[in-house]
Amino acid sequence: MTNLFNYIERSSPIHRLTGATKLICLLLWTFAAMITYDTRLLALLFIGALVLFKLSGIRPGEIKFMLYATFAFCLLNNITIFMLSPQHGVDIYGSKTILFSLGGPYVVTAQQLFYHLNLFLKYLGTIPLVILFVCTTNPSEFAASLNRIGVNYKIAYSVALALRYIPDIQREFHDISLSQQARGIEMSKKETLIKRLQAASGILIPLIMSSMDHITVISNAMELRGFGKEKKRTWYMGKRYETSDYICIAICIALLGFTMWLLYSAGTRFYNPFL
Repeated sequence: MTNLFNYIERSSPIHRLTGATKLICLLLWTFAAMITYDTRLLALLFIGALVLFKLSGIRPGEIKFMLYATFAFCLLNNITIFMLSPQHGVDIYGSKTILFSLGGPYVVTAQQLFYHLNLFLKYLGTIPLVILFVCTTNPSEFAASLNRIGVNYKIAYSVALALRYIPDIQREFHDISLSQQARGIEMSKKETLIKRLQAASGILIPLIMSSMDHITVISNAMELRGFGKEKKRTWYMGKRYETSDYICIAICIALLGFTMWLLYSAGTRFYNPFL
């Protein structure tokens, strides 16, 4: 069964960080990547993302579907931008170096390709961090750490339930799919993509009904246990902040500060090698 946004248990420095620390670092890292188009900094963030993946112990084969989806999203987004604005890079960098023509207004320039390279680096430096956050963060511990930094425990617990329910939906979808195939509905690669999508759409109704049953069971169980009656609660998976948590947050704050300084000193978001 394909892994899709599941927590993967490992013993690594990334896993040992608290969920709140990882969330704060993710937000700071993402904001730093989004506000700049400096190729040098974006390449550094991409390399940093690869290093973090190595430290986490998550193998590419365990998240290959998400990696393929990330690459497909980046490719589709870049193609769409080129189709709608093929001279956007020329406008940004203030020069035009024609490489070849595709016909009509679609002229491929070095400036446009450089702009698309920056977009690719932007996504490759941030989306893997989102995947890493989900795959290395225990939902229960994440809820506890959110509550520890001041988030209401009802909201924190709702977030934990949502994260824990993703693998349940995935597992239920897989089971229903096997049941459908046992009844003679072909969903393998032998069929065309259109027929496979039509067959997959037939899974939605039983999946929704099963999900509603699970929601009812969980809601009744929480109500019977008096969830929400008190203003505070204890957490079984709660962890204390350690030195490594503070170091990681400090590094990400410094990264964002360096990005802001780079923007201020250069006076622009774009690194222009065509000057």
